[in-house]
Amino acid sequence: MSLGRVAEIVAGKLHEIPDPSMLVAGPVIVDSRRVVPGSLFAAFRGERADGHDHAVAAVGSGAAAVLASRPVPAPAIVVDDVQAALNALTHWTARAIPAVTRIGITGSCGKTSTKDLLGQILDRLGPTVATQGSQNNEIGVPLTVLSATTATRYLVLEMGARGIGHLRHLTGMVPLDVAVVLNVGTAHAGEFGSRQATAQAKGELVEALDTDGAAVLNADDPLVAAMEARSAAPVVWYGRGSSAQVRAIDVRITGGRPRFELHTPEGRATVELPLVGEHHVSNALAAAAAAFRLGMPTGQIAEALSTAAATSGSRMQVHERPDGVTIVDDAYNANPDSMAAALQALVSMAAGRRTIGVLGDMRELGAESAGQHRAVGELAARLGVDIVVGVGAWEAAAIVAGAADGGTTAHLVDGQQAALRLLSQVVREGDVVLVKASHGAALDALARDLTAMPPTGGAVSR
Repeated sequence: MSLGRVAEIVAGKLHEIPDPSMLVAGPVIVDSRRVVPGSLFAAFRGERADGHDHAVAAVGSGAAAVLASRPVPAPAIVVDDVQAALNALTHWTARAIPAVTRIGITGSCGKTSTKDLLGQILDRLGPTVATQGSQNNEIGVPLTVLSATTATRYLVLEMGARGIGHLRHLTGMVPLDVAVVLNVGTAHAGEFGSRQATAQAKGELVEALDTDGAAVLNADDPLVAAMEARSAAPVVWYGRGSSAQVRAIDVRITGGRPRFELHTPEGRATVELPLVGEHHVSNALAAAAAAFRLGMPTGQIAEALSTAAATSGSRMQVHERPDGVTIVDDAYNANPDSMAAALQALVSMAAGRRTIGVLGDMRELGAESAGQHRAVGELAARLGVDIVVGVGAWEAAAIVAGAADGGTTAHLVDGQQAALRLLSQVVREGDVVLVKASHGAALDALARDLTAMPPTGGAVSR
């Protein structure tokens, strides 16, 4: 649309824009380093940087104009509040794209993987835009919507919540045709207070549906199943049990990768997931249920799932080193449920090879944090993980204590460089190494360093 039309929608004033008919031909960008020609640069004030300081550079890189809260020495649309303007533009755009189906996905864990799977499946039906990475908040959701075009037919939106009302806000901007709720776990317990409060917040997604929409719910999770009562739309059930309309039977794990028979009301087909971890079966079923509701044949869904890739980084991504060491990078995020799933996947894919769990802290667990971290170490010991390396402070110490008390060799290091030094001596040919922690621990850098590490010292032979 034109800059003049954008200004009307966001109630802004044109500043140093000689031609209001100039078109915005690209997406909205919040990082001036990622500007593409014709984009609109939204200048946010952050804790460490102010986007207004980069307005000239953004326009110099090809931005059509800047969405700003004060005049800048560049073409701009000046508004009272950049976030409110972004919300207004998203609200208008989400309703203006012709023939688009809007799908929202939430849950305590698995959102990004499920979004990646569903995006790849639906791309076979028509042009699909899906959330990049985990941009699932009040800025990320608008950026995804505003990257769509008039040709987009499916909009797959990962939607996160940090408290009551957050999903209501997001769905107020973007009306949903399909709402997918994966699970209610212990992630963010420190913010929500309890699993029941988490369920209350996650259920806002289905409350936003009209009667002609569809709620895709996990029949295996009682707190999710109870959300049926909050949905005006009909429910499509998925899960491992016989009551689910879309379900998996005969699940087998080979080399950490699941294989199962996908059942829908239409028929059945074999799925061989290229992703590591049995927890991906549930993610795949959620994506399959949404795709089935949108009219995709069972065989085509199974084929798409069997060729899908992990498109978002640091999520059970497997890297093979020349010396036979396997690095599993799952360092993007962590909570007690995803930690358990990753450790189980580690042992499964190792198939008798030596296993090393490099584990950092899980954040936002509140009063349960110490006990939950210790439980992760205890679980690693019960599963038979050979070595546990805790990276960090008291949270990592709790993991190490739990593992050591369970009989597993365990080491505590205070940071990434110390971890790298230790692992250069500990890792041996043929080992399988899992790296996992909350995103703030930044252990994805450690995973990259481990993958690139030359085979020296103890890393060469047994």
